[in-house]
Amino acid sequence: MNLTQRLAGKVAVITGGASGIGLATAKRFAAEGAKVVIGDVDPAAGEAAAESVDGLFVKADVTDQEQVDALFDTAAATYGSVDIAFNNAGISPPDDDSIETTELPAWQKVQDVNLKSVYLCSRAALRHMTAQGRGSIINTASFVAVLGSATSQISYTASKGGVLAMTRELGVQFARQGIRVNALCPGPVNTPLLQELFAKDPERAQRRLVHIPTGRFAEPEELAAAVAFLASDDASFITASTFLVDGGISSAYVTPL
Repeated sequence: MNLTQRLAGKVAVITGGASGIGLATAKRFAAEGAKVVIGDVDPAAGEAAAESVDGLFVKADVTDQEQVDALFDTAAATYGSVDIAFNNAGISPPDDDSIETTELPAWQKVQDVNLKSVYLCSRAALRHMTAQGRGSIINTASFVAVLGSATSQISYTASKGGVLAMTRELGVQFARQGIRVNALCPGPVNTPLLQELFAKDPERAQRRLVHIPTGRFAEPEELAAAVAFLASDDASFITASTFLVDGGISSAYVTPL
């Protein structure tokens, strides 16, 4: 098997594809033969990302239904299908903190970008995938969806729990229609989003790092490899799963010395 062509002939839509895990995944998908459509709110970064993978950029606010529909419809119109949807866009703003200090506007903004967007993107992708009788949807959740954190980001955590529950239900509902739906649950990843968050609070970063058995944060390319697996036929019997790529953090009672 030529793994570099594992996704040959597939059309993939990636939200939040201009940076971090999304960009790393776009590069991995392209290397494995897929046509990549990047949806992002940042036109400059999005265009650059699409150019780097010989793909297509579509400006899309993932909280807007019309823009999300246009993203997936454009992918299908341009390349002929929507085979893979990596619903990855997300935010983790500083005003999302403890429930004692997080106000309703901050809560709602995170819910819209992290959870409502997955609902909208999944609906848009499924319209194409059910007609085709095939497809793979990968939704970015988080390791915080399966355990609690004392360094809370209350709306982020709740939104990722919602992504996990929705993914399970969709995976079960559409399994017999040839569509797989899985949740990627990363541990802390060395992305600009995490770097910005932890640069403002080094103590919080250290409190998290010490609990990871591998002793480091993940690299975006390591998550991209997991997404490529879930997108491919190598994962043909995997659906409705909580796919943890977290360096062991969610299984750790104590960490090694």
